[in-house]
Amino acid sequence: MSLSAAERDRYQRHLALAEIGLAGQEKLKAARVLVVGAGGLGSPAALYLAAAGCGTLGLLDGDRVELSNLQRQVLFDTRGIAQPKAEAGRARLAGLNPEVEVIAHAQTLTAANVSGIFSQYDLVLDGTDRLSTRYLINDACVILRRPLVSAAIHRFEGQIMTYVPGRGPCYRCVFPNGADGQVANCAEAGVLGVLPGVIGTLQATEALKLITGVGEPLTGRLLTYDALAMRFSEFRVARSARCAVCGDSPTITAPRDPEPMRDDTHEVRHLSATELNELLHGGGTAPLLVDVREVAEFAAGHLPGSVNIPLPQLPQRLHEIPAHAAPVFICKAGGRSMAACQLALRAQIAAPANLDGGLTAWARAVDPSLRVL
Repeated sequence: MSLSAAERDRYQRHLALAEIGLAGQEKLKAARVLVVGAGGLGSPAALYLAAAGCGTLGLLDGDRVELSNLQRQVLFDTRGIAQPKAEAGRARLAGLNPEVEVIAHAQTLTAANVSGIFSQYDLVLDGTDRLSTRYLINDACVILRRPLVSAAIHRFEGQIMTYVPGRGPCYRCVFPNGADGQVANCAEAGVLGVLPGVIGTLQATEALKLITGVGEPLTGRLLTYDALAMRFSEFRVARSARCAVCGDSPTITAPRDPEPMRDDTHEVRHLSATELNELLHGGGTAPLLVDVREVAEFAAGHLPGSVNIPLPQLPQRLHEIPAHAAPVFICKAGGRSMAACQLALRAQIAAPANLDGGLTAWARAVDPSLRVL
């Protein structure tokens, strides 16, 4: 797919890169990329993909622009409030680069329509904020053999990984269990406005690498980002032979909507920092403390006696926790530890507890000298 004179001028800085050049830019022009979720993550990803010259760019989002979106969703402006995000995004991207065909999918993604939509594209970027939708997207990409760049954000932290068929683990391999509500979304927990800009731009970077064939994608690697510490961390993750969708004997062979899950949140004990401190110093048997932060965070400062099992490793290491240990899960702010409690319940570990507010709350209420990354 050859470039016009105007396109050669527009993409001159790409053409000057020997790793991309004319051949790479022609690959970009021929590419068909779908961005699911035109929100905080999808906004920068879509803008940079359009600017880079991805020939066909799909935007899938069933929501409308709200005033509260504009703090981080840079694809829109005040004039777009109340408009469908997919349509408003298409207009913005068309103004940025009229050489790109932008297709607006102003609808909610379901098991009934996912295959028909995904089959139109070569590559999918997941910028959604619901766990059930992330699993639906992952499963469809595995089944349809579409590469997927998946990302998530929470408060001041973000993560990103890339799935390439036949080359590494999928999202379910790393996070085999999950339910909506076990981790608060942006509306509930808040999010630093610039955070999705960082992670969404990384998604676009991964997409450009996959399309042009340059560099090494994040296959088998989970990249995390802590905005407060300004620190990136990388963790090796492996394909699980028992994965429900990409494993050796998959039980998910067609995309499906999430089944209603039992409400087991009442089975999670909630401890404040003060309550946990009293429990630790009350003279009885001390509970098992499981810190699910990453290794570098744990090394910087942790509660005495706690063991470190980073959340991405927890599904494979739950056997290390006795079934009747009644563990207390700990992280920085309480989000990851709540996800760990849910995983523990599904593994039949009784009475897991969450340190509400995490070590941030502990440092504020109990020990200000504790260093928390």
